[in-house]
Amino acid sequence: MGKYQDEQHLRRQLMLDKLFRLVTRGFAFLVLALLVGIMLSLLVGAMPSIQTYGWHFLASSDWDPVGGKFGALVPIYGTLVTSFIALLIGVPASFGIALFLTELCPVWLKRPLGIAVELLAGIPSIIYGMWGLFVFAPFFGEHIQPWLIDHVGEWPLIGFLFQGAPMGIGMFTAGLILAIMIIPFIASVMRDVFEVVPTMLKESAYGLGSTTWEVVRYVVLPYTKTGVVGGVMLGLGRALGETMAVTFVIGNSSNFATGLFEPGNSIASSLANEFAEANGKLYLASLIELGLILFFITFIVLACSKLLLLRLKKQEGKPT
Repeated sequence: MGKYQDEQHLRRQLMLDKLFRLVTRGFAFLVLALLVGIMLSLLVGAMPSIQTYGWHFLASSDWDPVGGKFGALVPIYGTLVTSFIALLIGVPASFGIALFLTELCPVWLKRPLGIAVELLAGIPSIIYGMWGLFVFAPFFGEHIQPWLIDHVGEWPLIGFLFQGAPMGIGMFTAGLILAIMIIPFIASVMRDVFEVVPTMLKESAYGLGSTTWEVVRYVVLPYTKTGVVGGVMLGLGRALGETMAVTFVIGNSSNFATGLFEPGNSIASSLANEFAEANGKLYLASLIELGLILFFITFIVLACSKLLLLRLKKQEGKPT
């Protein structure tokens, strides 16, 4: 009798285990189904624009709803430029914050600073946008932009990027606001991954005479490179898709901006400003195609980050 009960119990456990595998597999494939569904819905909605403009939509800077002419070059350019500025400023600052919190910060200050970083990550984006428009942009246009125009605007090669009227708003301001927004996210992830490095490894490096920078470069970063790249990609994902904060400060101009101080546009701000007012099949399809382009940009960025991680993994153990 006991043997029979044991067999029944074993069969029940095997059935439950099989059911558990099927359920978890279903959840995994549900994510893929949602991804494919979103892509197909965007593709179907954008089909009139794709059939009308083809590849010319990506290279055209025209955006004239009255005349029925649409092009994605200005929003794509604005999205990429503001995101690049945000990463250029945000990644070094986030790395410094995470490094200070994990390696250099006094014990009594570590917790308050960590909480402050997490609170910054929880502030809604529209608050950043309002602060950027009403506080930062006037200060930037009155005190910082004139200095940059007078001193950096005369530099060769890059000087033309810092010329124009000191209005306060523009692509450079949008990039700065995005940098402030993504710093808490990247810094939080970097701090968490830096803290998982075994203390013995760091103490061994210090015992061999390594400086703090050498410990971070040769011990912490190789051990946590996957998490660091993941944190950067998290920040980049928010920068690429940020809507309200960018809409407040980028200027929302459909003209191609040759300088960073000129007003521009991004894909997300274009959708936020015009989607509710889109009348006409072609106008709506063009906006949906902008969303499809943003989808593919994000996908390409994530794919490149995965290839970078695979390359870093192949180089493990090789001399630097």
